[in-house]
Amino acid sequence: MTEPFPYIQGGVVAAKGFQAAGEHLGIRKNRSRKDVALIVSDVRCAAACCYTLNLVQGAPLAVTKAHVADGYAQAIICNSGNANTCNANGVEIAEGMSALVQQYTGIAADDVVVASTGVIGQEMTLIPFISGMAGLAAALRLGGGHDAAEAIMTTDTVAKEVAVAFTLGGKTCHIGGISKGSGMIHPNMATMLCFLTTDAAISPVCLQTALSAVVKDTFNMLSIDGDTSTNDMVTVLANGQAGNAEITEEGAAYATFKAALRQVCGELCRVMAKDGEGASKLLTCTVTGAKDKQTAKLVAKSVICSMLFKAAVFGADANWGRVLCAIGYSGAAIDVSKIDVQFISRVGTISVCTGGSGIPFDEDAAKKVLSEDEIDVAVQLNAGDEQAIAWGCDLTYDYVKINGDYRT
Repeated sequence: MTEPFPYIQGGVVAAKGFQAAGEHLGIRKNRSRKDVALIVSDVRCAAACCYTLNLVQGAPLAVTKAHVADGYAQAIICNSGNANTCNANGVEIAEGMSALVQQYTGIAADDVVVASTGVIGQEMTLIPFISGMAGLAAALRLGGGHDAAEAIMTTDTVAKEVAVAFTLGGKTCHIGGISKGSGMIHPNMATMLCFLTTDAAISPVCLQTALSAVVKDTFNMLSIDGDTSTNDMVTVLANGQAGNAEITEEGAAYATFKAALRQVCGELCRVMAKDGEGASKLLTCTVTGAKDKQTAKLVAKSVICSMLFKAAVFGADANWGRVLCAIGYSGAAIDVSKIDVQFISRVGTISVCTGGSGIPFDEDAAKKVLSEDEIDVAVQLNAGDEQAIAWGCDLTYDYVKINGDYRT
């Protein structure tokens, strides 16, 4: 749970050999909102992806799966404002987006990752892409990561971008990424949409192995509202421009790369949880003392998914019984009589439960702790050495307002 690598600027273009752009092409009615992002590498990259397990899936996922089947890609295009899901011509649109990337960048269409986010079941046309792709391609630049991060936002209130630097075999490497996600977030594979880039040299097989493992401990431990999206996807491109010896098997270099990837993904989870739809507080549950990793994960995610507890956090109500309740229905095999619970924020720590039973605590002090904008629920199971972290947010009146008129 430590973060050994320094954070750096640049986001998805922090790695060498990547450029990005974000422009308004006309998918959104609001001309002040960027709605298409383009990320390209100077060279072909090893590629890895994880996708939603929702049986209803956006057409871009089918197209992307076909394009990266050989383990390589060189560009990512993503639009916001329309999910391109449940559309009769969805695949045609996604393939058309790829073809336009090829036309204006020279990158092969089947080396393009395609993604869309927005309203499901809304008709979509290629017209905005046809008229705007030339300008989007022309806008590609080394400093374009923030524009791309803005272009993939839907109900997000802030752009989400993270990058770190690390060393492999004496070579300085970088991993950076952008993500979008504020509502309809309860991933069962990856995240809402997340695009990662690295200049480290790593084989497609090792890259996929690392991504799949990291997703289980990061994006799959994030929940805003319990809804698994139809378009969830995380993609990572590795172009090898850092010059390290290619990682082709698990070992010290692989472990370092995986740790850096996990740090970036974990931080993106934290940022997304804090920007949950209508949220006023970031809610983190840290479970320690579990007998195994699966138990720790089940408990942590159950706590941050509890609607009753999320509402209590919104009201700064130290209703710790809702934490125990969520642990009890988590499906984890635990000894309730050993559970300790604390609420922690920047103003202090309040112990509310020891050995599965309530203990006296200062309600006013607890309210101050829970009135901060970042709350950690520390759950000690006292049954082993495994641990896990899950991220979520409080449940506010604004969540209903936002989703009550999402289309209108």
